[in-house]
Amino acid sequence: MKDKEARKLFILFSQRLKTNVEELYGSRPRIEVNETETAEIFVINGKPLFARLDDELFPTLVFEEAFPFITKIVVDMGAVPYVCKGADIMAPGILRIEGEYEENDLLLIVDERHSRPLAMGVALHNSQTIKNMRHGKIVRNIHHVGDRLWNALKSF
Repeated sequence: MKDKEARKLFILFSQRLKTNVEELYGSRPRIEVNETETAEIFVINGKPLFARLDDELFPTLVFEEAFPFITKIVVDMGAVPYVCKGADIMAPGILRIEGEYEENDLLLIVDERHSRPLAMGVALHNSQTIKNMRHGKIVRNIHHVGDRLWNALKSF
């Protein structure tokens, strides 16, 4: 990928994570783009860190260095099998929120027992609004353990 294109991508990545991605990978990382039938996968220095699906740019579940910059939604163990099958995150399954966020921000969904990443999602409401919600969808699931993208990431 050309330097100019890589810089534009890093700006997009940084905006999406609300941090400077260059600080993690330097100003001249090696970036490759792999197109699969599922998504575009952005491989940075040999690791599949970002994906784009339906114009939605997000970190993959293997981009552990990004997790500290993303608000975490902790779900109860009863919600885990549904989240891992692609279900959106519903208010009753949420135990706690670790951080503040706005509508359309990226959220990392983790289980209550081990804090393992289960899914990446997009907030349907801001964190202040959902504190009073007892039912309804809170997060749209865009990438989860076991989905086609997850399986494609195993080949890297």
